[in-house]
Amino acid sequence: MAENFPVAFLFFAGAALLFAIPKGNSRAIFLLAVPVAAGLYIWSLPEGDLWTARVFNLDLELMRVDRLSRIFALIFALAAFLGNLYAWHVRDRVQQVATLLYSGSAIGAVFAGDLITLFIYWEGTAIASVFLIWARRTEGAYHTGMRYLIIQVGSGVLLLAGAALYWRETGSLAFEAMTLGSLGTWLIFLAFGIKSAFPLLHNWLQDSYPAATVTGTVILSTFTTKLAIYALARGFAGTEILIYIGAVMTVFPIFYAVIENDLRRVLVYSLNNQLGFMVVGIGIGSELALNGAVAHAFVHILYKGLLLMSMGAVLYRTGTAKGSELGGLYKTMPLTMIFCVIGAASISSFPLFSGFVAKSMVLSDTAKEGYYIIWAALLFASAGVFHHSGIKIPFFAFFAHDSGKRPKEAPWNMLLAMGIGAFLSIAIGVYPAPLYALLPYEVDYSPYSISKVVTTLQLLLFAALAFTVLVRTGIYPPELRSINLDSDWSYRMLFPRVIGAVSRAIGKIWTAMTGFALRRVNGIIAGLYRTHGPEGPLARVWPTGSMVLWIAILLAATLLISFIDLA
Repeated sequence: MAENFPVAFLFFAGAALLFAIPKGNSRAIFLLAVPVAAGLYIWSLPEGDLWTARVFNLDLELMRVDRLSRIFALIFALAAFLGNLYAWHVRDRVQQVATLLYSGSAIGAVFAGDLITLFIYWEGTAIASVFLIWARRTEGAYHTGMRYLIIQVGSGVLLLAGAALYWRETGSLAFEAMTLGSLGTWLIFLAFGIKSAFPLLHNWLQDSYPAATVTGTVILSTFTTKLAIYALARGFAGTEILIYIGAVMTVFPIFYAVIENDLRRVLVYSLNNQLGFMVVGIGIGSELALNGAVAHAFVHILYKGLLLMSMGAVLYRTGTAKGSELGGLYKTMPLTMIFCVIGAASISSFPLFSGFVAKSMVLSDTAKEGYYIIWAALLFASAGVFHHSGIKIPFFAFFAHDSGKRPKEAPWNMLLAMGIGAFLSIAIGVYPAPLYALLPYEVDYSPYSISKVVTTLQLLLFAALAFTVLVRTGIYPPELRSINLDSDWSYRMLFPRVIGAVSRAIGKIWTAMTGFALRRVNGIIAGLYRTHGPEGPLARVWPTGSMVLWIAILLAATLLISFIDLA
């Protein structure tokens, strides 16, 4: 057990040692060395429960290694390497430490064998990642980070509450397959759903990721949502409700992405869309569908990171990522443009690119299992992805019109990170066998059958034709400087306004009621003062005869009452 220590500890130790390394290239090299060492270590680990700790009479499994956890840990380590390479020029210690802690927490979570360990790392990803947003050091980034942190920590609270109830119900904290049917499992499911960006729980994604730093957005796109996909695959594979949730996830972001002007936000909506394909595969729960969901998560980290890196390079050089302010950048940023196009082809699932060999597994099994309406929705969503990420992103950034901007090409480290991502996206698409060998189940699947290739090409060509016709006829929504409202408007604007209006109304009612009560009390006090005050009738000096008369009257009244009672 001492030999196979938790991989997360390597990242945490690296974050601590970072303070002892001077700024500059030596620190940047160290940031690359940590994920490389972690990746080699993950590759060498044997399968099994490798590290157990006993805390408060509970056995915590900090290192459960199997095929599912290994493949996610490997892609997380690779993504951490590419993210740190992309951020080579960054000299901000806050971002560097946050990246190591964030990466380590995500990898620690995929190796967690129990719900308590999962919760600890789950919250670790939330706390570490928010600093990549706050590192922007603007007032808007601060408020966005606070909203993000509240939602992420809230997800952790639900997970902890669900784990406690699950332990009470079953006597076990093991993180394994669960069935929806109790409050505990529903709370755990909801915690996973928040980080998976389920419909109406998704808006933190579009709110926070584009608000992070240029390099921080690339890091953020890797870990949080894919960790949630891993958690769903581990805990709720075969849960049918996920099929319908995932189908909605694939479709609704398309409409937002089409009208969005900020190209990084377009990519985040596209990220939400791609998560839906993974959720559908997990919901189906067959070996092929689960392999497809995991493979899709693996390649998605690469090509989505590539697209966000290309738009980050554009933002870094031009100061904007808005489609209305870009265009013509292919003239001075040709390599960035090429890498962006490769990422666009990958996310669009063109044959010979990585997206095709993964997404087609989910599509094939959806039809095979008889979910034809879901299959049709996924086909529609695939065309939409090509429309807004495969065409819109490179078209409006590099070709649509000449913005007059002539920025320099991206820095060498950004180009190298994009180049590695582009190479892997093509290599996996051309030869998917190494990826298939890492998947949780044995793969008996050939993506390059004639029917699959022809169907995909027909779909993509139709989407390209539709885009061309819409642009040429002027029907396609133009890139305008605008703010598009998502459902987060409800809790960012509507609810605060409604609560404010209700509070003001209650305040007016309360003021009126207290004013009325005070007036009545003041009137009573004034009346008492008039009666009992120094000038009141009860404060006067009365003659003895008058007092005797009143006493006689009271005695007579008392005798009369007594007589009536006796009678």
